[in-house]
Order: sequence, then structure tokens, then C-alpha cells
Amino acid sequence: MNEDKQKQLEDSILAANIPQMVLVAISYALDLRSSDIHIEPEQHYVRIRYRIDGVLRKVVEYPTNLHPAVVSRIKIMSNLKIDEQRLPQDGRADVTTKDGRAMDLRVSTLPTVNGEKIVMRIQDKSRKIPDLAELGISGASLKNLEAAMKSPNGIIINTGPTGSGKTTTLYSCLTKLNTVEVNILTIEDPVEIQLDGLNQSQVHHDIDYDFASGMRTALRQDPNIIMVGEIRDKETANTAIEAALTGHLVFSTLHTNSAVESITRIINMGIEPYLLNSTIELIIAQRLVRKVCEKCKKLAETSPELLELVKNAMSRLHAEGEIDAALLQGMKFYQAVGCAECGNVGYIGRVGLYEVFRMNNELRKLIGTGASIMDIEEAALKNGMVTLEQAGIIKALQGMTTLDEVYRVARKSV
Repeated sequence: MNEDKQKQLEDSILAANIPQMVLVAISYALDLRSSDIHIEPEQHYVRIRYRIDGVLRKVVEYPTNLHPAVVSRIKIMSNLKIDEQRLPQDGRADVTTKDGRAMDLRVSTLPTVNGEKIVMRIQDKSRKIPDLAELGISGASLKNLEAAMKSPNGIIINTGPTGSGKTTTLYSCLTKLNTVEVNILTIEDPVEIQLDGLNQSQVHHDIDYDFASGMRTALRQDPNIIMVGEIRDKETANTAIEAALTGHLVFSTLHTNSAVESITRIINMGIEPYLLNSTIELIIAQRLVRKVCEKCKKLAETSPELLELVKNAMSRLHAEGEIDAALLQGMKFYQAVGCAECGNVGYIGRVGLYEVFRMNNELRKLIGTGASIMDIEEAALKNGMVTLEQAGIIKALQGMTTLDEVYRVARKSV
């Protein structure tokens, strides 16, 4: 099947059939579970790369003389200005492939020295939102998140770098809460997946409709639950806190490295610690790791230094029943090999690692007295928080991923 698509793509390049080439490139990207398509002009050729499971993979090259026509075709699809080649542009397009799959494309163009580079972010409309367990949340982390979601008011924050699956996790939470009795409003930039039952609004910075003004409007719409795309400044943070204090459940995202660091980040925005203590319910930090291919994975030789690192991390795990004791005793890990099934990469699909910080009175006291991140994290660990590193090691011991993948995204504890 994939070989057919690759051949179709190569044939349409040889025939200089631009409309077919663009459509096949998008359809092929969907088949390979790609999240982004990169079309990059180099000096002597243009290459197409797909981001698959978080890693870029080269698919095909085509001659530079076809590139202006390809750019024009994509610009027409996404309502961008064809004659503007000096400025970056952003647009979106609804595309239906020949096999009937509908998708939403977010298109970004960037002028480079060799011509315009295009990146298309793919949102497959036929893809269903996974539930929390399918995403990779388990044990104490899942219990804490489900308990926080039952709160009548408060703030639930999801943190992590771009592309770590934060939006999917929030959508999964909202899908679980989406019943006819509640009014859910979202303020997003942009609306990534349209869900029935949710009132989703997209910000427009060019007309001063941003997260803060969107939140203020949302509060006048009689909501029960509000999701705001990102807390970027003091004004948005203040409005989120005001919403939580007036009886609303608020979901949002931040860009920090760990759950505990989110507290410092919000305090640095100018928010008083006592306001955080009375509103924050839960903070999730997350990363995505690639799942090792079940067909070709094999047991790995683990160095004594790495085993020592793993033992040190797991010695700080205080969550009861988080992992089978036999797995922890055996300390067996796997490595990626590569076969036809996974495209000789050794990995297929992704799973989330989650660090879930649940607020309690002891932690509120520490935050109120200005305790350090280290002290707050130590107290959270004693209360059963599982760190990203520990969550990754558990997934590696269960044979879902490799230690290489875990330490690619999670910090080593010292």
C-alpha cells in the first residue's frame, strides 16, 4: 500500500502533474501517521519530509523548476496570496483525499534563500480523540487527574514543549466532561479539532481578540468549564484565576519543563502565591515517546551506569502499586531494531509520559511560604507524584519503549 503511494508520488513528479502530486503527498502522509509535511527548497532540488512519531523522515525529492507551481497550488488551496513571496503567510485548507478522508491543514509559508518553504500541519478529522488511559496516563496519575476533573471549580494546567500532545490530553479531558448538562467554552489559537457539544472560539490577534479578552467574554457566556489555549501573560493568568474563584473549572497550558516549575512560572508573571493556592487543582507535565515495534524489539544490554541511574530514580517512587514488583526486580529493557513493519525505524506509534502534581494542604503551605522548587518537588514525590523520568522507566520496563527514548525527553535525576 505505502509502496504504491510512494510510486504514485514519484510518477506525478515525473509527469509534472502538480495537483496530483500535492494530493498524493498529503494522502501518503496520512497513511504514514504523519503530523507535519515539510516542503523545503535546497540549492539544487526540493525535498519533502514527513514528521512521523515526532521525528522527520525524508520521503522524496523533486526538481526546483516545479517548486513555484507547487507553492502556488498549496497557496490556492489555503487562500493565501500567490503573488506575495517576500513575507511569511499562514492559512488553512479543508482537503478530502481520493479515498474519502477529510482533513484540516494548517499551512505556513516562509521565504528562504532558495525559495518558499512550506509546512503543513495535518489534523485528520476522522481520527477519534483517545481516552486518558489510551494516551498513557495510568496508576496514581490517572486517579489524581480524574479526581481533579470532578472538582466544581479550580485550574488544571497542562505543561510541556510544543508537540508534546498537550492539546490532545485537554481534548480527552473535555470529551469525558462533555455532557448535555454542562456548558463548555474553549478559547484556542487555532481550533485544532472541532468537537460536537463544545463552543470553540478562535483568537485573532490582528483585531485584538486574544486569550485574555476571549476569557473575559467566555465568563459572560454562562460557562461551567472553560479551556483557554495558553496562559502567556499576567492578564490571562488573572482572568483564569478570577474564573476559578467564581466557580468555574478552567483548563489551560503553559510552557515549562516540569509540573512544579509551572508554579514558579506563574508567580514570576506577578501572581500572588495565595491566589495560586486557592485555585490550582492539578498540574500535568507531559512528553511523548515513540513506542518500540513489537515485531522486531529485542532485549537490550544495559550499562551498569544506566542501571544505577534507573535504580536511583525508582528509589524515589512512593506511589503504591504503580509497577509490578517482578518487573522492578528483573530490570529488563528493550532496544529498537527495525523491520518492514515499522519502516526499519524500530518504533511505531507514540505514547505519553505524564507527571501529575495534585495540590494538597502540605504543598499549599510550602508554596505560601516561598519554598524552593526542590522542596516542593520532594514533598510532591512523598505524596505519590510520579516524575516524567519514573513514568518513562515504568513504560520501558513494561516493554512499551526504550530507555534511549525516555532520556531523549526526560531529565535525569541526580
